[in-house]
Amino acid sequence: MNTMQVILTLDMENLPANFQEIMQQEQAMVATWKAKGIIELHYRTAMTRVIRYIFNDILRTRFILFYTGFLLLSTFALFQLDSDFGKIVLSLLNIVLMVVPLVSVVFTTIHFFSSYEFIELMLAQPINRKVIFLSEYLAVASSLCMAYLIGVGIPFIMFSAGQNVISLLVIGVFLTLVFVSLAFLSSVLTRDKSKAIGIALLFWFYFSLIYDGFVLWIIYTFSDYPLEKVTLTLIAFNPVDLARIIMLLQLDISALMGYTGAFYKNFFGSNMGVLFSSSILFLWAIIPIYIALRIFHKKDL
Repeated sequence: MNTMQVILTLDMENLPANFQEIMQQEQAMVATWKAKGIIELHYRTAMTRVIRYIFNDILRTRFILFYTGFLLLSTFALFQLDSDFGKIVLSLLNIVLMVVPLVSVVFTTIHFFSSYEFIELMLAQPINRKVIFLSEYLAVASSLCMAYLIGVGIPFIMFSAGQNVISLLVIGVFLTLVFVSLAFLSSVLTRDKSKAIGIALLFWFYFSLIYDGFVLWIIYTFSDYPLEKVTLTLIAFNPVDLARIIMLLQLDISALMGYTGAFYKNFFGSNMGVLFSSSILFLWAIIPIYIALRIFHKKDL
């Protein structure tokens, strides 16, 4: 029953004489709770419990174990096939840029619709919708990030570790957060599971394959003009391309990219470039989940 329905069912003639005073006392009490942080503490406690339950439920599906095992086997296999550290990182980068976004969107969408009954049950409890939705997001994102960090991080720790490895781990975590956010957005746009998975896969297909073709077409068509700043702007609109460029520059192969590579290296190697790339990836992770939260808050389940 929403607020309007409550108001309509009130018998205005039988209200107590001190009704206004009671309402003012209730409002003052709520204001006091807010000032003391009691309400915020309740939200944090509820969110922590919901996150813990969802996280444990995800681990029971064994998909996370399969995902972790796949990354472990892939990374160990690359170390067995080649001794060149740079080539290993580059090969693993190609796997990360394709597999991590794909797994993130598919698993998140399937999990969301599998948890529909749980979400409806939680909505029947005195728990804010924001708490429920963000708990779902944080639990899914943290489980996938944990699987990625274990699957890729452990082999590198055993064989060798360096700045490139740290960059690769950070990029993988950011891509996970971004595509989990996009998958949640896909899930709240429709109540049909198949359509939601289709939208999520469309996000992956667009950012991983189609967008690159669009950028290459622009570069080829306007090759007679300086396009360094234009391509930099275009890269910002694709988290996969941004992650790829950052990692390639870490591997010191910018010389193969000509003047454009030198421009990227000078820009991303500066403090402004680091702040720019970090901010863009952060926005890619925040904006979709914020839009999804707004839709979910108004959505009639």
